[in-house]
Amino acid sequence: MKRITSTLTVLSLALLVVFVSIASSAGKQFGKISLPLGKVEVQSSGNNTWEKAKPNRPVFEGDIVRTAVKSRAEITLKGGGKIRIGENSELELNEASVKPMVKNFKAKLKKGNVFVSAKAAFGEKKNVQLRMPTAVAAIRGTKYRAKAGEDESEVLVYNGKVDVNAAKNVIDERQDKRKSFAPGEAPTGKPKFTLGPVTETKAPTQVSGPYEVTLEEWITLAEGMQINVRKDGKYHMFEFDQTKDGDLDFVKWNKELDAAEE
Repeated sequence: MKRITSTLTVLSLALLVVFVSIASSAGKQFGKISLPLGKVEVQSSGNNTWEKAKPNRPVFEGDIVRTAVKSRAEITLKGGGKIRIGENSELELNEASVKPMVKNFKAKLKKGNVFVSAKAAFGEKKNVQLRMPTAVAAIRGTKYRAKAGEDESEVLVYNGKVDVNAAKNVIDERQDKRKSFAPGEAPTGKPKFTLGPVTETKAPTQVSGPYEVTLEEWITLAEGMQINVRKDGKYHMFEFDQTKDGDLDFVKWNKELDAAEE
């Protein structure tokens, strides 16, 4: 009897070590896949295999989520907020720092479309930074859609304000990944990006000619504005047709989900 008890104790300790090891290697929880539609897969950090995403599957720093044709997914961020992924898209979850009144997330959209909705509670700071091949977008409690392309990326603002910069002007992701977010903290190097209040600016209707200006500093896009940033850093900013945009299936889907949550 004592031998059996001793064996069970050893097995329990071994399982506990395995679970602790898995939890520590997974990194901080980014959120969960609250709504997988169609073929949605997840590649865990440090793993080369893809697993089918089931509803409410937790996702962690370093995980990659991808969707196939006619597939979509919704990620509910830890502490509130959504990132919805369109078809034929791939999103890498880089960093999550979640505290009672300060919640910060970083992700990399390798390809495809995403819709970000991160409404902040009263007195809360909620920041979501999205890196694309040619641009970086950062928000504080607002809604926007982003489309990643190797030659050109797009950001469309539906609500609030979004800060955008060319990807080449942002601190190297490998170095930045080692740092934790902090309220009002800016990465070293230029230009600096502060997670504080956005400077109030009037929304320009259009730059003085498509792709004639190089984006060298963070600029703020207001509601109803779109910016397209090329890989050479040149950009075109204008007011997009919200009626035409609203006819897109992916946009309709996001509006329906938002309406159901209100």
